[in-house]
Amino acid sequence: MTAKALAILRAAGAERIEHPGGTLLAHLQRVSGLLASWGARPALVSAGLCHAFYGTDGFPVALLGLGRRAELADAIGVEAEALVYSYASCDRESSYRGLADDPGTFVDRFTGAPTHPSLEARRDFAELTAANELDIAAISPEVRIRYGADLLDLFTRWRPLLSEPAWDHCRGVLVGPVHGN
Repeated sequence: MTAKALAILRAAGAERIEHPGGTLLAHLQRVSGLLASWGARPALVSAGLCHAFYGTDGFPVALLGLGRRAELADAIGVEAEALVYSYASCDRESSYRGLADDPGTFVDRFTGAPTHPSLEARRDFAELTAANELDIAAISPEVRIRYGADLLDLFTRWRPLLSEPAWDHCRGVLVGPVHGN
């Protein structure tokens, strides 16, 4: 499935789109690798590789239109594509604040509809968000200086949703070496 996804990414020009740390394709590959290193299941790792396909609230460049969701699902699987859509559809201002709360309101920026995703869905979203933001912060000192404190605050609030490896990586990138608990 990775080969199909990479072919679509290349055909959509991800190798030519600038992104912190090089190209969008390089970023997508690093995010996927980071999720894999944290022990994420295959669908989440695939979603990491493709998380920017439909653009995001913070990165408006879409590689594929929403009308082509079936094409991406064919390449990475239905579950992974649903994770990509969820990530792309997030209205960050409306959703980030209470994501770790029960029931965790999530607002779809494409439809405006609020939903209450399951705990597993919120964990997947938090893990993918952490991998995305931490990759950028790790590669760009400017981003880390400008947004590091806000990211640390966000991920501290989301701590109940993050895996131990994700949380450890977060502290390593945003705080530096941590000794003890």
